[in-house]
Amino acid sequence: MISVFELFKIGIGPSSSHTVGPMKAAFAFVDALAARSEIEDVARVEVALFGSLAWTGKGHGTDTATILGLAGELPETVDPDNADAILAHARSERRLELGGRHPVAFDPALDILFDGVSDTPKHPNTLAFRAFDARGDLIVEERWCSIGGGFVVPEEEVGRPTPPADKLVPYPFRNARELLAMAGDAGLGIADLVMANERALRPADEVVAHLDRIAAAMMDCVERGIATTGELPGGLAVRRRAKSIRDRLVARNDPSPHEIMDWVSLYAIAVNEENAAGGRVVTAPTNGAAGVVPATLRYYRDHTPGADREGMHVFLLAATAIGALFKMNASISGAEVGCQGEVGVACSMAAGGLAAALGASNEQIENAAEIGMEHHLGMTCDPIGGLVQVPCIERNAFGAISAVNAASLAMHGDGRHIVPLDKVIATMRETGRDMASKYKETSLGGLAVNLPEC
Repeated sequence: MISVFELFKIGIGPSSSHTVGPMKAAFAFVDALAARSEIEDVARVEVALFGSLAWTGKGHGTDTATILGLAGELPETVDPDNADAILAHARSERRLELGGRHPVAFDPALDILFDGVSDTPKHPNTLAFRAFDARGDLIVEERWCSIGGGFVVPEEEVGRPTPPADKLVPYPFRNARELLAMAGDAGLGIADLVMANERALRPADEVVAHLDRIAAAMMDCVERGIATTGELPGGLAVRRRAKSIRDRLVARNDPSPHEIMDWVSLYAIAVNEENAAGGRVVTAPTNGAAGVVPATLRYYRDHTPGADREGMHVFLLAATAIGALFKMNASISGAEVGCQGEVGVACSMAAGGLAAALGASNEQIENAAEIGMEHHLGMTCDPIGGLVQVPCIERNAFGAISAVNAASLAMHGDGRHIVPLDKVIATMRETGRDMASKYKETSLGGLAVNLPEC
């Protein structure tokens, strides 16, 4: 089982796999040094980034995220002002306070190695940490993998089954067929089933508080994105446009019938502009796809009659079930399966969540999620300049619109459809495996290389 606490996490941009994950891995490395009482013996540390982390790490802020993690910072609690001070100190003094308390030699220009040549046998997002003593002898080396959505594991644990929670929850579904069967036998909606599992792990009020916190963080991110102007960092000279879109929508005297699509697009663009700027977002299920679920949830809240707080909870709980199915049986990592694993999964989650909030049956929810992914199959991940900006920001807008459409189409039917969600998930996994690596978050193919030739 994958909990709503795991799937929806508050962090910072621009990437869950390339920013949030490496920061958490660096923190875990230092935390383990301290637990083994080895931190005081460390005189210098070194980080090596491999595969996709090496190819697009600079554009995704992997190097800065790693520095912050080594300094004892975590994505959900890092203070942006303090982060800037830590980074400036490391670059000017070539020193770092390991874990926020033990000074070591660390020159970011020399001690963060971007290795795009060495093999990554377990996962394309691999990084290694090495700690040396005052004599220059290696104390310890650890290799970690950032497997998507901010999830990190030691390299040796990649692919290893992790079923401990299954024995603790009443409904340990592993695929959509089991999910529908368990919900049907228990007479529960999908959101109610997920809530029952969550309540088996922690008090109900903690779950509700987390749902409220996640929903509030999503809505706050939309508001910040709408209110902020200027140019996004990274060198592409991409200007924020959420505020100008919003101003034009508000100023319209004769709105056209399709204006609702503009509002949904606006919400997604606002979130992903915040993400591209390194702002605080909700990983849903990744940062590169962070705008789809909030935009669809905002559509439900602001444009759907009868929308309420409970409906937002239902939305997020049902979306959790859908996201968990992809996480367990395929991937949510763009570096592993392309953007179908990020925006595609987010669309599927949002479609199922919206259908649930609107009162759909379990079969209609599963159909909505299937439609949402079916039409993202094969989507590549080819960010220009290694930045989560082009085509990522607009892609989230289209993902959110597709989610609304998928939910609507599913609710016009009775839940019966040709392709089961499980088959779409298996197809997504196989498609990702067959996809050329240059189209999987490397910036070595597609738009990332063709734009400069135009």
